[in-house]
Amino acid sequence: MNFFSHDTNLQALLKEKLTPRFWAWAGHELEEFGGLCATDIDERAAHTDREGQPKLIKYDRMGEDISHVWLNEGYKKTVADTYQRGIVGYIHKDIPTLGERGNYVYSFAQGYLLSQAEPGFYCPVTLTMATAYLIDHYADEALRDNYLPHVLSTGDVELYEGATFLTERQGGSDVGANEVTAVREGDHYRIFGEKYFASNAGACGVAMVLARMEEAAPGTKGLSLFLVPWRQENQSLNGIRIRRLKDKLGVRAVPSAEVEFDGAKAFLVGEPDQGFYYMMEALNLSRICNAVASIGIMRRAFSEALDYARGREAFGKPLIDYPMIKETLVHMKVKQELETRAVFEVVEQFDSLTKAEQHRQSNEFMLLRLQIALIKKETAEQAVHFTHEAIEMHGGNGYIEDFVTPRLLRDAQVLTVWEGTANILGLEVLRLLNKSKAHHSFFEDLRRRISQASVLEEEKRLVHQSLEEAEAWVESILQQPSGAQTYYSKKIAERLVLLFEASVALEKASESLEEEQKARLYIQHHYGNDKVQEVPLVLQLADDLLGVSVK
Repeated sequence: MNFFSHDTNLQALLKEKLTPRFWAWAGHELEEFGGLCATDIDERAAHTDREGQPKLIKYDRMGEDISHVWLNEGYKKTVADTYQRGIVGYIHKDIPTLGERGNYVYSFAQGYLLSQAEPGFYCPVTLTMATAYLIDHYADEALRDNYLPHVLSTGDVELYEGATFLTERQGGSDVGANEVTAVREGDHYRIFGEKYFASNAGACGVAMVLARMEEAAPGTKGLSLFLVPWRQENQSLNGIRIRRLKDKLGVRAVPSAEVEFDGAKAFLVGEPDQGFYYMMEALNLSRICNAVASIGIMRRAFSEALDYARGREAFGKPLIDYPMIKETLVHMKVKQELETRAVFEVVEQFDSLTKAEQHRQSNEFMLLRLQIALIKKETAEQAVHFTHEAIEMHGGNGYIEDFVTPRLLRDAQVLTVWEGTANILGLEVLRLLNKSKAHHSFFEDLRRRISQASVLEEEKRLVHQSLEEAEAWVESILQQPSGAQTYYSKKIAERLVLLFEASVALEKASESLEEEQKARLYIQHHYGNDKVQEVPLVLQLADDLLGVSVK
């Protein structure tokens, strides 16, 4: 099994988005990594989930608080295997073999493969990516020189994994209520207080921490961003204690902790009054990572369901011969592959705007933020739905820990919470529509994509009609009082993301017969008339899309 070589959809979109020279190198690298993820990394993930979870060793034999987090050897091998392939490093530095810098498209392709085996570890990778982004963009030259090479390590220097600590007990999503304080001491600061949900604690080398300077303004405007080394130069803890590790439902590979800062030495990053805004930029990156993890889990759930349906017999014939099974599998395939394309459209745009240092208030960046919020919400919810479908396809076996499906469900569930719940994302969508008028750019982008389609005239008409209706509907909601707008916020997100995916499907429909079939099925499923047919459309296309005969 190889997660990359079996995924022709991923191969096609990467070949389209990478230069021929880069693709020639990346294809080989991803084939190796896809095989590793499907075998060794997957086996290690199962061990970590069930028997090798992180453990807190609070005290040494002399009773000293060492707050050491034990990680099993297999997990540490996965850490080395993944970072040495440049999943973070090659975003910011040259790939030796090519003599050119990598990009987010390649990194997220790696993350997509990794998440099919170990989405728990993709959390620390995400945090390290965010840490690298913040240091590279906003730290002063001395901090960049001292810490960035370690965060970007591909085996050349000691690796410092990253972390981003925001959440406090009294605040949660209300970051403006944060109370952790920073006291100046010469050319650095000392951090005091507690972070209540700190992922990668004890495994990170540096943490990016939001804290409030003395006499700073209340709310988010008074928060500053600090780089906090986990250990001092003599390797002792840097005024940091771990109270306990969280006992989580899933993603058990990542140590998430309650962390106490008691005078931890810290260094200011960027302007003192911009800390929250820096972290929100990193949050956009983390939300894309969340979406990538989601489509990875969706892909694994679909693959497991398809393999099981092909091999399992019931009432004298394979499951895949039954129309209801075909319908489920075809819709899973179409949704997963079109959603993967939509995610990588967002990735490509993020890569382009980040490299161009696009102004954060430009129309292009506001459109990107809207697309990120929409796709993060949808993919996270679909990851849970896909794992449910895979479990149901397996029947009782799907509920048994001998199969991967229970772990997929546990790991998928957190993706609806991390980096913003559906409610928080709904509020984000409202802010972007009201303050930035991002829906104007959004609908303009949809019209451009639809116009690219040279096939499927009926489907183009259906999507265009729905677009016109949605545009008027959104405008009417924005004329309502804030309470009514909040009520509709998630419904807006749900309607817009389907239009986004449908427009991406149409844009690609002329590239191959399969892309045309997927676009037709997706659009008819969401916008067509559900007429009774002797052979419904989904069964008409099952042979081509699943490679099985229609019975």
